[in-house]
Amino acid sequence: MTIALVLDTEALSNLTRHQDGRLAEVRAALEAARRPQRDVITPAVILAGRYRGPGHNQVVDSCLSRESWIKVRDTDRASARFVGAALGPARAHSTDMADAHAVAPAVEAGGAVMLTGDRTDLRRLAASYPNVHVRPI
Repeated sequence: MTIALVLDTEALSNLTRHQDGRLAEVRAALEAARRPQRDVITPAVILAGRYRGPGHNQVVDSCLSRESWIKVRDTDRASARFVGAALGPARAHSTDMADAHAVAPAVEAGGAVMLTGDRTDLRRLAASYPNVHVRPI
């Protein structure tokens, strides 16, 4: 089974902020996923959280151009079902929507490692899925 790598907001942020001390850790995870050609995914809603105006937008777009193997997963009907399925068992609220969007492609891929700065919420949302592993950065 191919295990995907899913980047949440914090993981993506570390790729866009070169001065952050966790950049090396995120890059190592990307390289580990690239070697066996595993999918690296970030949900579009995560990008929405990073796009905050011209300066920020340019940094995010540059990162995605540089890291061109990162796939952006749009929210369509199928993805929305996975998001809802993550929210339901966790009895989560709409405040957990972005985190549930990070869980959705992990489940959809049939299993994934989720790279996150928010392990508590993501573990709660992914608890129903034994093939989704939350890795804190």
